[in-house]
Amino acid sequence: MSTPNPQNLTAEEAKKLLNKFNCLDIAPVLKPSEKVVIRSALILLTNLADYQILGICADTAEEGILAMKTYSLALGYEPPNNLLTPEGPVYIKLNGKNGLCYLDSYAGHHRGVLVSCQSDDEEGINEMYGHLPLDLFV
Repeated sequence: MSTPNPQNLTAEEAKKLLNKFNCLDIAPVLKPSEKVVIRSALILLTNLADYQILGICADTAEEGILAMKTYSLALGYEPPNNLLTPEGPVYIKLNGKNGLCYLDSYAGHHRGVLVSCQSDDEEGINEMYGHLPLDLFV
């Protein structure tokens, strides 16, 4: 999927922007203008990787599924349907390479989206970013 890079970011600039979210237990709330830049950075880096694995921690299944769907579509994946919606916080893991998706109850305190970029080539992007906001692509 080829998405424009309206900020004309380099890969190194994109990494610096996304690295600010690493090791955050709870994703921050971003202003709309901040979302635009972070979306551009994430799309740039995910386009340099072969596929991504998403890890989503949310307060409700509905919130998590919405994040999974919006991130999936933004990254060029078809989101799965008919997922269970247990009560309370959930964890969702989606493998973009094979489409496997796992959703279960979650007792942890983390909230947000982890995006793990996977490249078959050692020189490619093999890094994880997050916790990014659940509503980054809403």
